Amino acid sequence: MRYLILADMHGNWHALAAVLEHAAERGFDAALILGDLVGYGASPNKVVETLRDLPVAKHFVRGNHDKAAAGITDGRGFNPTALAAAQWTQRRLTEDNLEFVRELPRGPVTIEPSLVICHGTPFDEDEYLLSAGHAEEIFASLPGMWTFFGHTHLPSLFRRNEGHVEASLLDGDEPILDLETGADYLLNPGSVGQPRDRDPRAAYMLLDTSTSQVEHFRVDYPIVEAQQEIRQAGLPDALADRLVLGI
Repeated sequence: MRYLILADMHGNWHALAAVLEHAAERGFDAALILGDLVGYGASPNKVVETLRDLPVAKHFVRGNHDKAAAGITDGRGFNPTALAAAQWTQRRLTEDNLEFVRELPRGPVTIEPSLVICHGTPFDEDEYLLSAGHAEEIFASLPGMWTFFGHTHLPSLFRRNEGHVEASLLDGDEPILDLETGADYLLNPGSVGQPRDRDPRAAYMLLDTSTSQVEHFRVDYPIVEAQQEIRQAGLPDALADRLVLGI
């Protein structure tokens, strides 16, 4: 099975369209969508509808911006820019798309016996996973698993093998990752719509369970057009500015 793995689209349809075109050329059988479909970007309806209409099996979990935009949470803890974007998104989503976002499942979701998806961590959908020590705690409770997560917007890999935990950021220089037999993995594909690793290109992964390989890609997209839409929508300028910087 070949899985397309997407996280943190954040209403950036231009980035999503480029990723889907790139992935279609390589082929995939199903899609794993790790939350934050909306928030920040100016095209929430197009993003939600594009993902809903993917012509393959789709598995979703919700993100914290999805919850805020859907009114599940009040956005307490968001900075003013993020809160303004969530409130703008809630007003712009169509009734059908708002209901779809509201009904997104809470992670973790088990896809196969050894394959799990979540937004933050398997134990807290709003938690940031950034350190090897934190990953070690998760591995202790989830042995024998490949877990894909989002939320940090940082393409990253945590691996435990024979009790040793390794953490690394993925910079695209090694696009093919061989998942070792007997090792546990936590993998973050990075953000489609708002990368924060100082590389503005959209990020995603493909997982091939038949070969135990993960491919990690970065894809150029028309950032200027995404910026123009954000500004024309009246969203904070900072949301447009950061796209070209990858922060």
